[in-house]
Formats: sequence, structure tokens, C-alpha cells
Amino acid sequence: MNTVPMYNNSQQSRLRIMRLILFYDLPTDSERSRKIYTFFHGFLIKNGFYMMQQSIYGCLVRNYDFARLMIAKVKENAPVAGDVRCLLITEKQYQTIEIFVGQKSLQERTTSIAPVLEI
Repeated sequence: MNTVPMYNNSQQSRLRIMRLILFYDLPTDSERSRKIYTFFHGFLIKNGFYMMQQSIYGCLVRNYDFARLMIAKVKENAPVAGDVRCLLITEKQYQTIEIFVGQKSLQERTTSIAPVLEI
């Protein structure tokens, strides 16, 4: 099986793959707050976020501009109560994460900064 890069070098230089890491802690002490939590969690999944750990979600974004758009979208949908934080790092920085206990999720193992087309 041969693999061919989908982008040439000049195209790849315009793509700065980044990771958006979202940390949140939301109240779940009432039926209403649980519905809000469920809505926000569903919003994250529908928008390409994957669970890294309990209440820590990551999203692979293709460049800084797309990251800013995604951050604005998260802000619009964030609940008013609780704690929601966002960290934006480059893919190179993300690759330096050390895991002391546990392992990378399936999504983390299958996402790559080098998109390929199988032929």
C-alpha cells in the first residue's frame, strides 16, 4: 500500500496544525444543571472534540484562524455557571506531553499532522 501526501510543502507551510484543549467543571446538582451539562458535552462531541480525561477535551484544528473561530463557538455555547477554560498549543508542543499513568486515547493515536491519501 502506497501513501502520498495530500499537500505539497508550500501548502503545508500555510497549515499550522494546533490543538485546542478545553477544561471544564460544571455543576450537576439539579435536573436543570444536568441538562445544561449534557447539552454542552454534546456540543463538544458534535464539533470534533474528543475526551482526553474526565472533563478535559481536545480538538485538532488546522490553523490559528480556525482555532479562533472554534474558541468563539465554544464561548457562545458555554454555560453561564461553572468553570470552562481553553488552552491553544501547537501540535509540536502537544507531542511533548508525557503520560505517566494510562495511555493515549484512540483519537489521539489515530490523529496525525501528516494527512495522507491511500492509493
